[in-house]
Amino acid sequence: MSLERAVKAKIAAKRNPQMDKEAQEWIEAILGEKFPGGVEYEDHLKDGQVLCKLINILSPNAVPKINSSGGQFKMMENINNFQKALKAYGVPDLDVFQTVDLWEKKDIAQVTNTIFALGRACYKHPEFTGPYLGPKPADECKREFTEEQLKAGQTIIGLQAGQNKGATQAGQNLGASRKILLNK
Repeated sequence: MSLERAVKAKIAAKRNPQMDKEAQEWIEAILGEKFPGGVEYEDHLKDGQVLCKLINILSPNAVPKINSSGGQFKMMENINNFQKALKAYGVPDLDVFQTVDLWEKKDIAQVTNTIFALGRACYKHPEFTGPYLGPKPADECKREFTEEQLKAGQTIIGLQAGQNKGATQAGQNLGASRKILLNK
């Protein structure tokens, strides 16, 4: 199998149809309109118009101008504007898909993961009333330690300090050591 085919197979294996379905249903619920029948999930999202409408509902006027015509560069501009709005809304940069992942259908699983990341970001916006997508992110769990507890931790020598109850790895050789032979 060629390398390109192997990479495509690996990316396709990451895709979860159930997650795609959940993301589509969430988008439909937010927008209040169903995806057209007979059109694939990724084909309906490809031009970025649906995604821009979605972010504009979550964050009004996040994408002021949505291009509905003008060729592939205008449609890719929709996707780029959506990505910028996502980051402004609070989706981590790490979770945002690349434009080619959607436009060229290189990695639709990553597009779905981005939509899930957007769904998780909604939990952090109190003005958003739902529906939510994905699990609620964990809240901060701040811990308070007494001075006595902090001092008790300073007396412990961790295993990374180089010794374990007196045993060290110094002088330990496994197998034959390297030898340099010089031809004289």
